[in-house]
Amino acid sequence: MRAAGALAAAAVTAVALAVAAWRRARPVREVLFFPSPPCCIEALLAEAAEPGAPARPCPCPLPSGDTALSRLVRRLLSARRSLDLCLFSFSCPQLARAVQLLHRRGVRIRLVTDAQYMGLHGSQIGRLRHAGIQVRHDQHSGYMHHKFAIVDRRMLITGSLNWTTQAIQSNRENVLVVEDAEYVKAFQEEFERIWEEYNPANYRFFSERQ
Repeated sequence: MRAAGALAAAAVTAVALAVAAWRRARPVREVLFFPSPPCCIEALLAEAAEPGAPARPCPCPLPSGDTALSRLVRRLLSARRSLDLCLFSFSCPQLARAVQLLHRRGVRIRLVTDAQYMGLHGSQIGRLRHAGIQVRHDQHSGYMHHKFAIVDRRMLITGSLNWTTQAIQSNRENVLVVEDAEYVKAFQEEFERIWEEYNPANYRFFSERQ
């Protein structure tokens, strides 16, 4: 009887481990809808900065529950090697703090943005650039209107959301998070094309004479 019980327990453990492994191996497929209520992400940032460290209570009055914003932050903080950002407008301080944390952790970050909107009041672009993050912007009359991010060249984050507090807390927006090699490849190629096009070495400040 004891042997049978031990075998049954071992079988249950094996199944549980197999299910856990299968869940970890499943590609990410997630849709986030906004607006997202204000929330505290201090615990997420602290865990990313010092994995395994004891949680410290945050004195702010905001709840720290599961929201679209906290899920987006978690996806960003999963970056281990690289984060490529292509964003029309970026003025959300919470998302900027997550990006800065990744930069301090040694993740290579490249950011492409719109020249007109990067200079608006509240934009986080100057703060990120001052922190040492590579930033490039357009030099033509049209908008750089993309809104996507690529985590470790394996996960795509894209949708209608501008990375602004207004959009996150007030607007009807959507964000799609996927691990799909075909889609990631297409967006990565677009990012590399824009990154090279916006290389300051290629800027032309005077029209060339014919």
